[in-house]
Amino acid sequence: MHPTHHQLPIRAAILTVTDTRTKADDFGGQQIQSFLQKASFEVIDYQISKDEPVEIAKHVKEWCENQTINTIIVTGGTGFTPRDQTYDTIAPLFEKEMTGFGELFRSLSYEEIGPKAMFSRATAGSRDKTAIYVLPGSINAVTLAMKKLILPTVQHFVGELNRI
Repeated sequence: MHPTHHQLPIRAAILTVTDTRTKADDFGGQQIQSFLQKASFEVIDYQISKDEPVEIAKHVKEWCENQTINTIIVTGGTGFTPRDQTYDTIAPLFEKEMTGFGELFRSLSYEEIGPKAMFSRATAGSRDKTAIYVLPGSINAVTLAMKKLILPTVQHFVGELNRI
């Protein structure tokens, strides 16, 4: 029988990538934290980073090395403006990329916002047995990803990463 990992504890870190927001007005990061807590998952760390590759990579690498964190959710910096560095910084850090996450996210986004959904570079992958999700910064994108993709599957993802 294929394991389902329904009881697996999720211990997450949240990173909001922004040049303009603080924790007080980071509604995307706050929304992620709220969804995780309502699902009885633990939020170990929550940080805000400028859209600077060195700073983004530092957070992700440190969290992947931290044995108490098994999930990282990054929001912001996934578009095509010159400052959007999140995808380009995190994708090379993946040991494995979950291409289906971005495909499904864009498909579901298309139903809500039409063809502009193709501008999202949302993705997911893993590093050091840590699940990593990269989401756009809008509250609607965060809500869609959390409700329809992440919360229903994150325990399975982390369980698979730790299977022997």
